[in-house]
Amino acid sequence: MGTGLFLQWVQVAVNARKVWRGQQGAVVEGAQPQPLNLWATANEQPRVAADDGAMNSSRHSRPERVVVVGAGMVGLSTAWFLQEAGVEVTVLDRDDVAAGSSWGNAGWLTPSMAVPLPEPSVLAYGFRAVLSPSSPVYIPPTANPRLLRFLAQFGRNCTHPRWQRAMAALIPLNNGALAAFDDLERGGVTARTKLAEPFTAAFRTAEDSKALLEEFEHIRASGQEINFDLVDGETARADEPALADGIATAIRIRDQRFIDPAAYVESIAASVRARGGRILAGHDAEDVASSGSGVEVAGERYDAAVLATGARLNRLARDYGVRRIVQAGRGYSFTVKVDDQPRGPVYFPTQRVACTPVGDRLRIAGMMEFRDVDAPMDPRRIQALVTEARTLLKGVHLDQREDEWVGARPCTSDGLPLVGATRDPKVFVAGGHGMWGITLGPVTGRLLAEQIATGVRPDELRPVDPLR
Repeated sequence: MGTGLFLQWVQVAVNARKVWRGQQGAVVEGAQPQPLNLWATANEQPRVAADDGAMNSSRHSRPERVVVVGAGMVGLSTAWFLQEAGVEVTVLDRDDVAAGSSWGNAGWLTPSMAVPLPEPSVLAYGFRAVLSPSSPVYIPPTANPRLLRFLAQFGRNCTHPRWQRAMAALIPLNNGALAAFDDLERGGVTARTKLAEPFTAAFRTAEDSKALLEEFEHIRASGQEINFDLVDGETARADEPALADGIATAIRIRDQRFIDPAAYVESIAASVRARGGRILAGHDAEDVASSGSGVEVAGERYDAAVLATGARLNRLARDYGVRRIVQAGRGYSFTVKVDDQPRGPVYFPTQRVACTPVGDRLRIAGMMEFRDVDAPMDPRRIQALVTEARTLLKGVHLDQREDEWVGARPCTSDGLPLVGATRDPKVFVAGGHGMWGITLGPVTGRLLAEQIATGVRPDELRPVDPLR
């Protein structure tokens, strides 16, 4: 959904950090803060593994048995592509298949719009009600030091040069994203992606559309292709009758797709099982113990392990040199009946509300809150989505909601995922995709499986080294 969803909260975090530090007697409001140990300096440069992320392929022995910890889109895609390389796989999950952020999200496959979340305009927004539970972006008053460190690191990445470098890193992944879904479907995954024709971004005023149009120009200038056209409200409502009468203009974005994410991930799981893989639900990997002969996870020994535990990634990956914070950015959704089901996804960028057809219902999703991954659902966040949807859509039965859900997106401070080898050559990481885990999960899974099987890191994974 682009960088707009994050534009309100970073400056709040920076200011909150000053206030919090002032309360501790270290820094007062307006004073120049002293550098914190944020696991990176202000001039941080990516760190790479000592072997530059690639083992000598002539000495590499392909692992025969690999365990993947995490049964979401990222973990199961990695497992599926490992099977393509002839590796026996076991997948463990503390809950079940697609039980995390893969389940109730919007399900957009939008590589043209997958961009780094930190970008130069973020810090210009300042306070905008982000401490309110009804705000699209919410930082609870009890924000902890770890969250403040994450937001400070995020703010340091909000410069044009860093955005350009991060965008250059994402473009090769974006370019291969849809082809990886095609590989899955040719190889036995029975679910199918759907063309998003149209994919509609709708606005109450023409002025409101300028921010997204400017973002698209930046995307094009970086070398990423994006095709779209601008239409008036009448044309938009003819395309999608569920749009409210107050919609004045819309952008129709071409060449994108969408899925029911839970059903699609379940289909990948079924294919993994059909090809001999094991998927064990209710198995919480408390530790990954590495030795010269392999790794031990949940009482079994494997040749290698992949950590794909989403917003919980730091718990296991920290012991293997992964120091970047993976922060839970929780999103909410529910499904409703609608009189005129949209033909494709509908996005309201100003309100940060995303709508996707899921069977005979419409999923309405949005919100971003920074809380512990296991915190209970906040009903005020669902109500905020309902309030916005009433003014943006018509014929939607918002009082008959089903499937109310909260899930934690795994966010990194530089907007790039963490995919590749750790400092232990038998332990790999696949996570930190932020809001793009559904879109980029299969392509990063394919590339990581190639690295594990061959011992050679694909060039596309170098900028997303988990040791950076």
